[in-house]
Amino acid sequence: MFQYAVRRILQSIPILLVVLTLVFVVVRILPGDPAVAFLGDYASKESVQTLREKMGLNIPLWLQYFRFLGDLCKGNLGKSITGYPVASQVFKALPYTLELTLSAISIGYLLGIPLGISAAVRRNSLIDYFNRVFSLLGLSIPAFYLGILLMFLFSIKFKLFPVVGGGDLSSLTSNLRHLFLPALSLGLIMTAYVTRMTRSSLLNILREDYVRTARSKGITERVVLFKHALRNALIPIVALGGVYAIVLIGSSVMTEIVFSRPGLGSLMVGAIKQRDYTTLQSVMVIYSVIVVILNLLTDLVYGFIDPRIQYK
Repeated sequence: MFQYAVRRILQSIPILLVVLTLVFVVVRILPGDPAVAFLGDYASKESVQTLREKMGLNIPLWLQYFRFLGDLCKGNLGKSITGYPVASQVFKALPYTLELTLSAISIGYLLGIPLGISAAVRRNSLIDYFNRVFSLLGLSIPAFYLGILLMFLFSIKFKLFPVVGGGDLSSLTSNLRHLFLPALSLGLIMTAYVTRMTRSSLLNILREDYVRTARSKGITERVVLFKHALRNALIPIVALGGVYAIVLIGSSVMTEIVFSRPGLGSLMVGAIKQRDYTTLQSVMVIYSVIVVILNLLTDLVYGFIDPRIQYK
């Protein structure tokens, strides 16, 4: 297992390098000049040139690229157009995005797997029909729209939760009250995906010969379900979680805007409006690192669940 983990980590390094290169290129091919966008269309050429030199845009592109990689290795994300260190802004917003994403994933698995199991065990029953309709609705509703509906119902109508904001991270009560609705809006949609995948995967496993053999030996249905069938059914469910977690990060951007959470999504949108390419680039780098880490963790969980995966 250790060798497998080390090999997967080493394989992730070139992938991360390619992603960082794409981020660097994409940010710089965006239309418009950052210096002109910040100073305005009526700024003098001297002012624009001075700001370009300050931002490092006057040097060749290849030199900007290697300086970009060198700064990342040092943990230096540069300074925004307004002069503030980007690292302080990013790491102030990062906890809000991480807790939102992890909470949504947790809700998706905690609700989706039991619902999927109940639908597979009671196939074509009322429970199965309900779960299938619920999953279809979850697949159809955008996360930001569901967030608006939850906000209207629980914040405006019943006044149970705050309307906007991220809460105080040092206060557990404040943090959870502000986190509940955005996490629920993303988590319910992931629940729909997990429910459908769990049902489909478990139904296929329950038709296998080894399941029928276990039943013929007199093993109880609970043991057959949870020990023999569910563990093998978890492989595609984990794969779905790894893939949808990446989609979830993208959906969290709109959710943070709807709920005015001070996360990476709000920071990225603000950077786009100000044409602050340094902040935009740094946020995209953090998102890229999170995606690579999620893919790595998914592969490692594969090895833990399925012993048939070769580690050498």
